[in-house]
Amino acid sequence: MRDGFVKVAVATPNIRVADCQYNIEEIVKIARSAAKRGAKLLVLPELCVTAYTCADLFLQTRLLDSAERALEHFVSVSAELDMVTVLGLPVRHGTSLYNCAAVVCRGELLGLVPKTYIPNYGEYYEGRYFASAPQENQPAKIGSLECLMGSRLLFVCREMPSFVLAAELCEDLWTPVPPSSAHALAGATVIANLSASSEIVGKAEHRRNLVLSQSSRLISAYLYADAGTGESTTDVVFSGNNFIGESGKILAESKPFSLGQRDGDQNIIYSEIDLDRLSGERLRSAAYSSFNMSCYNICKFSLTIGKTDLTRFVDPHPFVPASHEERKERCETILSIQAHGLKQRIERAKAECPVIAVSGGLDSCLALLVVVRANDMLLRPRKNILAVTMPCFGTTKRTKTNAERLCAALGVTLRCIDIRESVELHFRDIGHDPKSYNVVYENAQARQRTQTIMNIANAENGLVIGTGDLSELALGWATYNGDHMSMYGVNASVPKTLVRHIVDYCADFYEEKGEKEIAEVLRDILATPVSPELLPARGDQIVQKTEDIVGPYELHDFYLYNMIRFGFSPKKLYRLALRAFEGTYQPSQILRWLEVFIKIFFAQQFKRSCMPDGPKVGTVSFSPRSDWRMPSDASAELWLAEIDELKRLLNHEDIHA
Repeated sequence: MRDGFVKVAVATPNIRVADCQYNIEEIVKIARSAAKRGAKLLVLPELCVTAYTCADLFLQTRLLDSAERALEHFVSVSAELDMVTVLGLPVRHGTSLYNCAAVVCRGELLGLVPKTYIPNYGEYYEGRYFASAPQENQPAKIGSLECLMGSRLLFVCREMPSFVLAAELCEDLWTPVPPSSAHALAGATVIANLSASSEIVGKAEHRRNLVLSQSSRLISAYLYADAGTGESTTDVVFSGNNFIGESGKILAESKPFSLGQRDGDQNIIYSEIDLDRLSGERLRSAAYSSFNMSCYNICKFSLTIGKTDLTRFVDPHPFVPASHEERKERCETILSIQAHGLKQRIERAKAECPVIAVSGGLDSCLALLVVVRANDMLLRPRKNILAVTMPCFGTTKRTKTNAERLCAALGVTLRCIDIRESVELHFRDIGHDPKSYNVVYENAQARQRTQTIMNIANAENGLVIGTGDLSELALGWATYNGDHMSMYGVNASVPKTLVRHIVDYCADFYEEKGEKEIAEVLRDILATPVSPELLPARGDQIVQKTEDIVGPYELHDFYLYNMIRFGFSPKKLYRLALRAFEGTYQPSQILRWLEVFIKIFFAQQFKRSCMPDGPKVGTVSFSPRSDWRMPSDASAELWLAEIDELKRLLNHEDIHA
């Protein structure tokens, strides 16, 4: 349960209709197994103590008495389990019978949550037996057990206040306004749904979509436990189609009819929910700005805080979809956003031509492809696009040739301006020794390029298109008032790891169109090491490789996404990176580049505070006008102190403990 992770389980026990003693023993076996595996929450199906398909037997006192005794037995057994369990049974209260979720923890019945929406159509006729949840929470008693019963109960972990559990039952989710919506607004971060959903053609996909949608809408974890083996098959069949969802993603699921026939963990699915992630997302949502708990009762429980081994998938490339088809769709969407944004800017600025510096590198390549799209949308000839290549001390033949080939293949106008002489003159003007390859040596070239292209744009009534990407903004890997500046930055919210895939997508696109020269040069650009080429080349070999200096972009993009999107601390980032990059980087490398990222991210905010306009394409962006407002002189000491703590722990003890 450290770092916001809670291991959870959803299970479908093998049961017998109306045999409560047998059923509770099966439930106990599952509960013990789940607790042994480290689960802190177990969710079981609707009416699993009796079976959902008891029909008129629900009106038999003998069955109801047996169900109560079974619950008492389970509560007693739960005293030895460091886990919350949610299980379903019929409960008599006053003159009514309710279909309830019982919430049990460490020898205590915390509460009973009755079903709100009672289905009475098709194969469902619960209205024959069960009443809807009462309007107000009420004291209830089951045998020797006493607790609150009602639909407005929140179960809160004392040791981990972000672990707030609420429950709803089956049909509740299928209604226009599920009770879980109110639960989430009142503070619930984890929703348990105890269900008995019969299987018919097409229902599994709909069920899955409901879990995805509700967990996304509520920014919550959603645990859905479905009935299965042992339910009566007189008219319907149940498939044990279970889900663990989190904020619009399925972390674990059991496909219909995939559960084992008898024993053990085959009937249980596990994952770890990330409450820090959910809390981070909710902080950014106005809907959760003030919880309305006034009509809810809080039931508190205690669990032991300990290590949670991660089994869930942690995406090493969170900006890049894993699926080829989804990746293609994302690349096309981003290109469309970039091109439409640029098209309108060109029109509104009454610019006669877009002007772009091309280096033969990855970012300027993508920016040029966007410019071509926008220009085509404006129905202007491609010769109207003015590309400028400005070789200097570090420019290699490969990158210069690629810039020339790409411009020729795309049909745009290319102007080559060698800036060596003007930079050397500038060195003389400011008294800089050209043999000193320091920051002055590098930045003078970048600023000369920007001055040159800005003045060309003025002369041509053009618009300078920026090429820098999101990852470079995060790292400050741009010369202030050099390549940092433009009149519209089309790549400003595209991370480096995604730039590659978009260019690759474009290569495939042009190849399919039969424009093989464009595809060929794009693939050679993709194979070229990322470099600003500001230091003299060794022959025709690039000596200044960006990732050798600042670290791997895939690590930095991973840190960038998780820190900005969810507000994760260095310790959480480190732990997630260990899981995501296991076998790729050593722990010491992960920690080293994390420290580099934190230091330069804070130090370079001043560049982000005055970045040019550019279109937002994803959930992470650094526009100071809309997405990221941070003082340029903010201190990084809090974050670096945690890095220092991680360094001390790295060689001495389990850093996850």
